[in-house]
Amino acid sequence: MSISCYCLVIDVLLYKNHVSLPIQYLVSDVVSFISGLFFCYVGFVKRSEGEDTLLQEPLLNGNSNVGSRIKAKGADKVTPYSNAGLFSLLTFSWMGSLIAVGNKKTLDLEDVPQLDKEDSVAGAFPIFRSKLEAEGGVTTIKLVKAVVWSAWKEILLTGFLALLYTMASYVGPYLIDTFVQYLNGKREFENEGYVLVSVFFVAKLVECLSQRNWFFRLQQLGIRIRAVIVAMVYNKALTLSCQAKQGHTSGEIINFMTVDAERVGDFSWYVHDPWMVLVQVALALVILYKNLGLASIATLLATIIVMLANFPLGRLQERFQDKLMESKDKRMKATSEILRNMRILKLQGWEMKFLSKVVELRKSEAGWLKKYVYTSAMTSFVFWGAPTFVSVATFGACMLLGIPLESGKILSALATFRILQEPIYNLPDTISMIIQTKVSLDRLASFLCLDDLQTDVIEKQPRDSSDTAINIVDANFSWNIYSPNQTLRDINLKVFHGMRIAVCGTVGSGKSSLLSCILGEVPKISGNLKLCGTKAYVAQSPWIQSGKIEDNILFGKEMDRERYDRVLEACSLKKDLEILSFGDQTVIGERGINLSGGQKQRIQIARALYQDADIYLFDDPFSAVDAHTGSHLFKEVLLGALSSKTVIYVTHQVEFLPAADLILVMKDGKITQAGKYTEILNSGTDFMELVGAHKQALSALDFIEGGHVSEKISTSKENGSTSSNGGVAKNEKHQDVQNDKADEVAEAKGQLVQEEEREKGRVGFSVYWKYITTAYGGALVPFILLAQILFQTLQIGSNYWMAWATPVSEDAKPPVGGSTLIIVYVALAIGSSFCILGRATLLVTAGYKTASILFNKMHLCIFRAPMSFFDATPSGRIINRASTDQSALDLNIPFQVGAFAFSMIQLLGIIIVMSQVAWQVFLVFIPVIATSIWYQQYYLPSARELSRLIGVCKAPVIQHFAETISGSTTIRSFDQELRFKDTNMKLMDGYSRPKFHSAAAMEWLCFRLDMLSSITFAFSLIFLISIPKGVIDPALAGLAVTYGLNLNMLQAWVIWNLCNLENKIISVERILQYTCIPSEPPLVIEESRPDRSWPSHGEVHIHDLQVRYAPPMPLVLRGLTCTFLGGMKTGIVGRTGSASFLKIQPCLKELYEATWTPLEEYTDEQIWEALDKCQLGDEVRKKEGKLDSKVTENGENWSMGQRQLVCLGRVLLKKSKVLVLDEATASVDTATDNLIQQTLRQHFSNCTVITIAHRITSVIDSDMVLLLNHGLIEEYDSPSKLLENKSSSFAQLVAEYTMRSNSSFEK
Repeated sequence: MSISCYCLVIDVLLYKNHVSLPIQYLVSDVVSFISGLFFCYVGFVKRSEGEDTLLQEPLLNGNSNVGSRIKAKGADKVTPYSNAGLFSLLTFSWMGSLIAVGNKKTLDLEDVPQLDKEDSVAGAFPIFRSKLEAEGGVTTIKLVKAVVWSAWKEILLTGFLALLYTMASYVGPYLIDTFVQYLNGKREFENEGYVLVSVFFVAKLVECLSQRNWFFRLQQLGIRIRAVIVAMVYNKALTLSCQAKQGHTSGEIINFMTVDAERVGDFSWYVHDPWMVLVQVALALVILYKNLGLASIATLLATIIVMLANFPLGRLQERFQDKLMESKDKRMKATSEILRNMRILKLQGWEMKFLSKVVELRKSEAGWLKKYVYTSAMTSFVFWGAPTFVSVATFGACMLLGIPLESGKILSALATFRILQEPIYNLPDTISMIIQTKVSLDRLASFLCLDDLQTDVIEKQPRDSSDTAINIVDANFSWNIYSPNQTLRDINLKVFHGMRIAVCGTVGSGKSSLLSCILGEVPKISGNLKLCGTKAYVAQSPWIQSGKIEDNILFGKEMDRERYDRVLEACSLKKDLEILSFGDQTVIGERGINLSGGQKQRIQIARALYQDADIYLFDDPFSAVDAHTGSHLFKEVLLGALSSKTVIYVTHQVEFLPAADLILVMKDGKITQAGKYTEILNSGTDFMELVGAHKQALSALDFIEGGHVSEKISTSKENGSTSSNGGVAKNEKHQDVQNDKADEVAEAKGQLVQEEEREKGRVGFSVYWKYITTAYGGALVPFILLAQILFQTLQIGSNYWMAWATPVSEDAKPPVGGSTLIIVYVALAIGSSFCILGRATLLVTAGYKTASILFNKMHLCIFRAPMSFFDATPSGRIINRASTDQSALDLNIPFQVGAFAFSMIQLLGIIIVMSQVAWQVFLVFIPVIATSIWYQQYYLPSARELSRLIGVCKAPVIQHFAETISGSTTIRSFDQELRFKDTNMKLMDGYSRPKFHSAAAMEWLCFRLDMLSSITFAFSLIFLISIPKGVIDPALAGLAVTYGLNLNMLQAWVIWNLCNLENKIISVERILQYTCIPSEPPLVIEESRPDRSWPSHGEVHIHDLQVRYAPPMPLVLRGLTCTFLGGMKTGIVGRTGSASFLKIQPCLKELYEATWTPLEEYTDEQIWEALDKCQLGDEVRKKEGKLDSKVTENGENWSMGQRQLVCLGRVLLKKSKVLVLDEATASVDTATDNLIQQTLRQHFSNCTVITIAHRITSVIDSDMVLLLNHGLIEEYDSPSKLLENKSSSFAQLVAEYTMRSNSSFEK
């Protein structure tokens, strides 16, 4: 460096003193000085960057959940990009510090700096939203306008950089003819060669700087656009009306975020391509006209023909893309629904049948995928063959028009065609991307146009402005505004502050809909609804967020320890928290998977209580808890903590009604009776029926307590099979051992939901090997490579032929005739085109087959995974693989693998051509390649981990999105929309951070590789002009320069493809992770297969059963040993959270989006019979579609009680020998419950029936009762025997229930 600097200074001084100096010395010194500067920059700047980061490197690496790490160590430093100077921005030096950190340690999210304000969602979204709102309404065009206007500065800047790059890239082809003539001895002026070298070099520098910054800023723009569209979709999902929501399942809405928003963001890469094609074609024609005159018209016509040929292919691709997205939506909808209900499928043994449903949906998707990729292969063939077709047309026109072909002009034309290749190669991609983006924008616009919740349903009044809390006058409401049958009719209700209102009625009478209309969820047809004060809501079906218990209770409020403890006490949660290893810091699994129904419900109540609202709406929260806990909750919460608040509670427990100031009795969507308990008891039949059913159920208790013992019990007693003491004695000997085991587990203190696993370090070769050998054992790979090698050989051969077979100047004699020249060139061109066709077809075949095989493997492993996997794995992680990673496998990775292999072969071809002409170039080329490899190795650790972080940080976004959709009613009822929107924005920024820095790291590397290539190219040019005339054939030297012009682009492309491949292959790595999930035991063991008549008696033996949710969790069942005799009814009871909730076949209330039988195995007559038995027949007959009427996602178009009855209907259809009912009638009224119990007694008299219930009347007529406490059997005997012993726990439970039932809970 010092020598070159010294020489340059001497040159300048001599020039000032008018001392003549050979120009080659000056040029040589300038190039040496620039190269020296660059290498100093590499050495010193990089070293200092590495040293600086030692102080910034965190000492400790936290291991908290990704979602909660958003504001972690990375939050206190903003990306250096925001404060970088011009030189640092141009050369991407600001990225050096992060890359240096990545070389010293595995990067974590804490190491990745926060985004600049302009790039964060919080900064970009308000601008985008204001532009969209200014347009008024949402259409595809308006959405595009909003995107453009919110980013017009970046679009203009990148447009300028693209134009600069295009102009610089055409300098080389323009000057090649002059350079060849110079080598042939034709000199225009002194030192012309060195001037040419300088112009070539400067053009390359401009090309490098403009291209790298253009690419980076486009990616930056894409990240920003994607983030704001996700925020827009999220906000829309929070305000969707119930009717609109039923038309779009959560799976579809998640697809808008994971696929469509991503695609619109990716389009930023292509935003300038349409107009750049025109500029590039125009510049090409100018150069061709200069060299070949009127033959350039043939070039234009050939280019137009090629571009027109794209339209039918483009239209086909658009259609196939449309259908592909539709079928993908259906598959993702089914997948998300199945994952949500996996526990039921496992317990019913339906998982393989539902897997076949997903596979069927995938077959439909794969059909469109196949058409799409083969159309892409045809497009690839047309356009890779296009430059050859254009060159044949041009040179053919020259022959016809008699335009002399000289090697210099030919090489200039070939270099021009080579650059023209870029827009022609990219055109199919661009058109395909425009089509895909248009499809996505149409989908997004149609979603954003959907109806929002009516904002005028509630007239909100200021707090304390009225003595009336709720006032409804002549109101009619309907979930479906187009339906003639209104949901709620003629509602008149006036609730004063501090009143306690009870709502009761039979299943499907409109109780929950009444609460929903007060929340503003049901569209109002007519009338008025006024609300004064803040509100809190407890849903019938608990909505729990994955995260800590404490966060679920605080729900955005600041911690007030005193109030918090009072709330825990009132909700009976203290004992539960003591049992849990982490107390209230325990991380709850998805949808509260590691909590009992009662615990979830009490956390919901605690959440509402902690909010300290004015109006409380409770939708039957006591059905999920036992009698004692229910009484405690009612006293401590409704009569205690909320004694001064306005409370409306829906309940099926008649004993809670007398405490109300006003009781509303509902039937068929109307309030049929209203008044105090004593007032309405004798004033109408509806209320009398409910109370009568309750008294009838209680009479069963008196009957049992009166000493009735069934014959069946007596018989079993004689056989000596059961006894109260025996049941306990069996467990006493296990107790100490179990307690020790429980202590060991408690010490392990493992959370159920762990941070998502990600591989560390280099992507193993095994991942690449598995990918390329999955389809046909890798048999197609050699043929794909052979086709590319042949194509490259024929391409170089055709160009070599044209350079050798044409004269260098007009006066030289051509070696071959004109017709021979063209015939040989056309033959070589046709050969290369067929090689491309073979390569493209084989590549998409292998890619398609691989994607299909890995899809099937992953889904089989997921469906065969044990339930503990689903308990500990949020569905967002699985959906991410089934959606985003599978899309990458379908549409990107085959082309990425191909692009790397093909670019490598092309680079080797160029090196061979250049070495044929000037082997001395290797003196520079070898150290440059070595430096390039060092750079790549220095860059890869950071890039790899950033790419993995992108994958890991996406799951929390999906997870939060899915949870928000399912809990939108609760979120709105607490007025928490802003907080959830803010959390979504932080999660999006957490995802965008590694994405932004990954893009910057890529450009950091590419800029340095481009600079090294430019230096290599400059040295090779200096070498060519320095050797004496006649040593090298000018035509071959020109050919080397023609290929050398592409050297920097191709070398960068090879490294870029390699890095991009390593980043993308992580999708394969993530899918392969899920093909190695430990499987459940085999579904069928042939040697142990029972007879078709099994089980003949339905006897169930349980021996030393120990169960936990996951290996690090404490035991929930701690060594149970008991026998359920065949044909007998056994009731299982216990306090809520006593482990009675861990059961064999829960009758959960989730429904599949389907018609009545998910597997379509029964006749209509059988289904009607089952519906009548479970008291739903009349309700279904009212519907237009009868049995074909649709059940929407989660059964949202049915009441909670009706959903339970549908699940019961499923069980009745199966007619199993062993029937397990888990809180199967918890959400139905006592009258319906009595009818159900009667049906079960009648139709399952010879079956083993195991019933888990908090409602004592549901189990009191059982043959046996099993009482669980803290995961152990406390009592097991006949109800009459247990009741004889007044000190037994069961007797106490019955006494509590009876006392509560006879109590009035009055003030």
